[in-house]
Amino acid sequence: MNTVLGPRSAPTPGRKPLLRRQIVPIAAIIAGISLTASAAMAAPAVFADLTAPKPGTTVPNLPAGQDNPMIAGGVAIGANTAIYKTSGLGPSALNASAPAGSEERYIDPAVFPGGVLPAGVTITEAQGINALRRIGENLAQAGLDYDDVITMRVFLQNPAGAEKADFDGWNRAYRQYFANTNLADGTPVKVRLGSAEPAAPFVVNAARPSRFALEIENLPVNGWLVEVEVDAAYPAPAGK
Repeated sequence: MNTVLGPRSAPTPGRKPLLRRQIVPIAAIIAGISLTASAAMAAPAVFADLTAPKPGTTVPNLPAGQDNPMIAGGVAIGANTAIYKTSGLGPSALNASAPAGSEERYIDPAVFPGGVLPAGVTITEAQGINALRRIGENLAQAGLDYDDVITMRVFLQNPAGAEKADFDGWNRAYRQYFANTNLADGTPVKVRLGSAEPAAPFVVNAARPSRFALEIENLPVNGWLVEVEVDAAYPAPAGK
């Protein structure tokens, strides 16, 4: 599969070397606490030290006892941390073979040649991949990358004829770009594309942002099923 954005292998051209943040599962050091990703979102955030993190750093509050949680229960942002906030971004109308304003217009042919979706890949999943690729491009313009994302807000619309939004399809798209490493040893975790056997993710990324996803009645562009907004933190300069 051809993709424009692949796993990070080198710094963004022109970007000064920076000290990358380390993902620290704070909740994992608190004995006796075991939270699922959904429970972590509902429970109050628990931090080892309310004065943490250090200036210029961020620390996610991750559920204990999980090697590959999907999201953080929250994120602590240290003083003097530079934050970048994107606008809400949806998929680009890249599939010229589909009618303007249709859901299929927002399938990315660079990922799905000819706009044809493989078995089990839903339209929401395809649009989610498209939107997250646009998020990656937006971050790159600001000198950032997927692993700098600390929070995410997702708005989903029901596909035509469906009674509810396709959260499962969205989550498969999300795992292609976020939360796809084993926290215990840092190795990539295979993810599903539609109903295919799990395979290497499009972008290997340990970041697990805090996140919400809402079903709404109408998105602002005809044919959109997905809109995403993220906050990203600039890494602290080396030596800080």
